[in-house]
Amino acid sequence: MIHLPQLVTDLGLILAAAAFTTLLFKKIKQPLVLGYIIAGLLVGPHFNFFPSVSDEASISTWAEIGVIFLLFSLGLEFSFKKLAKVGGAASVTGITEVSIMLLLGYTAGVMLGWSTMDSIFLGGMLAISSTTIIIRAIDELGIKHKKYVNLVFGVLIIEDLVAILLLVVLSTMAVSREFEGTEMLFSILKFGFFLILWFIGGIFLIPTFLKKTHKLMNDETMLIVSIALCLLMVMLAVQVGFSPALGAFIMGSILAETTMAERIEHITKSVKDLFAAVFFVSVGMLIDPSVLMDYAIPILIISLVSIFGKPISTLIGALLSGQTLRTSLQSGMCLAQIGEFSFIIATLGVTLNVTSSFLYPVAVAVSALTTFTTPYLIKASGPFAEYLEQKLPAKWISTLSKYSSSTEGISETSDWKILLKAYFMHFLIHSVILIALLYVVQHYLHPFIITNITNGIQGTGLTMIISFILMAPFLWAFALRRIEKRAYAHLWLNKKYSRGPLVALEALRISLAIIYLVFLFTIVLDTKFAIIIAILAIVLVVFIFSKKLQFFYGRLENRFLLNLNDRENSVDKTRSNLVPWDAHLTELIVSPESTLVGKSLIELAIRERHGVNIALIERGNLVIATPAGNERIYPNDQLTVIGTDDQIAALKAQLEVSDQYNETIQSSKKDLELQKIVITSKSPVCNQTIRNSGVREKTQGLIVGIERLNERILNPDSTLTLLAGDIVWIVGNRKKIVELLKD
Repeated sequence: MIHLPQLVTDLGLILAAAAFTTLLFKKIKQPLVLGYIIAGLLVGPHFNFFPSVSDEASISTWAEIGVIFLLFSLGLEFSFKKLAKVGGAASVTGITEVSIMLLLGYTAGVMLGWSTMDSIFLGGMLAISSTTIIIRAIDELGIKHKKYVNLVFGVLIIEDLVAILLLVVLSTMAVSREFEGTEMLFSILKFGFFLILWFIGGIFLIPTFLKKTHKLMNDETMLIVSIALCLLMVMLAVQVGFSPALGAFIMGSILAETTMAERIEHITKSVKDLFAAVFFVSVGMLIDPSVLMDYAIPILIISLVSIFGKPISTLIGALLSGQTLRTSLQSGMCLAQIGEFSFIIATLGVTLNVTSSFLYPVAVAVSALTTFTTPYLIKASGPFAEYLEQKLPAKWISTLSKYSSSTEGISETSDWKILLKAYFMHFLIHSVILIALLYVVQHYLHPFIITNITNGIQGTGLTMIISFILMAPFLWAFALRRIEKRAYAHLWLNKKYSRGPLVALEALRISLAIIYLVFLFTIVLDTKFAIIIAILAIVLVVFIFSKKLQFFYGRLENRFLLNLNDRENSVDKTRSNLVPWDAHLTELIVSPESTLVGKSLIELAIRERHGVNIALIERGNLVIATPAGNERIYPNDQLTVIGTDDQIAALKAQLEVSDQYNETIQSSKKDLELQKIVITSKSPVCNQTIRNSGVREKTQGLIVGIERLNERILNPDSTLTLLAGDIVWIVGNRKKIVELLKD
């Protein structure tokens, strides 16, 4: 008898339950994540009415794979370039909101009598909103054009990065079982070090690799390469002491900077959906309904903390960043839920065995409740903002408006600020590279040479030569490369008192370069000899190889910047705001069915009728900035427009009409069938010609064939008379056909 592995049986059971709940939740228009969780509850060990999964350990492995691909896909949507473009408003809002929610979550846990570790993990779970649920709600409600949506997306990017940092911090706390300041600081520094190192190395190598091999990359090969890169980074992350999820997220964010990002996201979506479903089902399997009953009151309290705490904390942060009251409140009410990252944080606590068993199902229950309330909160945010604006004192509203306007002003940036920021980033990036090279030399290169090539003086000399060649370009850049030449020259020529600090900065650079060389040579030499050789090496770099190193480093830098900016568009559309008029930039797609298609901008008079300005038209690879009045609108044009929420909404209703047409088309398609009808003597169309029968007009149908005795008539003429006994084949609306032709 053939033996079927239990893992296959369990996986089939999981996917069958997930398929059923997916269809059900699609029908009732609820998030699929909740359906997966309920599926897990049904096939879990705590629900005996259905077959249960028996090999839970193997399913945990599948779930771990699910987390990896879920984080990989989130990384593909994240992009460090997006983080750099988030701007001050989203950064201030996101950091404020996360900080307050961490404190509120921890306080709620303590007040409920939970342990310190449970309270800390609860704070982490409440701090992160659900990107998946928010994007779905925004799409369904059709509010992408709203000004506050840009702020919400910016805050979600900040939250994603904070969530990754939380995984590192909570892992460290879980291992030490206490809040150890020194160890925590070391973990954060270690995280920052490897984050910078992986990002620099990944951007330099991976886009170049994908460009060189793009002709060989069909969808199958691209899928294999993408998953291989993801799992390699997962292995590397685990090797240096981080979670697999972190490695997957980092690789996703690196690939997000490449020109292949959309293609990779598309071809890996099915894999991600499959394993993510297994992960969320495994989340449901860990839920004990009796625990939910026992902790009903804490679940309700924590849900209220999320529903009220997130809008209030976001409101505070957004107001501090200079947003209007309406934008701040609407953003906060959009973020009032927890989701996938919260599950991953809860999974971390369970995996490390540092949280109580009840915390996981409580988090899932809170997520379910807050997910259901999210669409209603988003819908109510506009009216509630209007209500507050009417009820709050006029002086408060005026003060907030003035503050919002003042923060949008252009602030003067001093030369010192520009220079010091550039020097800091220069020191940080090159220090990471040099420290990484020192580590490689000490732990890999030198042992390999003395073990496999040669030892003694020859091995030492060979190690020194190879190491110096590897580090020389970065040492030259660290010590001698000119940074922010304009600001430096302005300070040197126009402000004599600045020359001393500038000379000190240059001396510091050279001294640090010598220190790095000393560390390098102490790997194979005594400290005294290492210092002497390091000074001689710097002299060589300065006087002999300076131009060659400058040329080589320039090539490295140009390659990195080329890869980094490959996806950059010529126009930055996301950062512009017009305050205090509440106008902003957004994108609209012209539907082929729009009545505006084919007309010139002068004919449309969009500015006069709607108060909206068209700043840009994108048509395939053609980009038309500030289009002239004789420019026409064509199907699928992407318009970048400037206006308020209401103005853009009015224009959007005329431009993006595909959804309305699609609903009609889908409804027609659903009812469109090929029907076989037998004409009897009592049929209302008997003895009438096809034209006079009214079949086309009354049933939206078309007679495509008639069987009469042994004769088959394909596509009969409209003058043909329908007789009793004819078998008529009609394509049309089934219900209307039956109503017309019934006896």
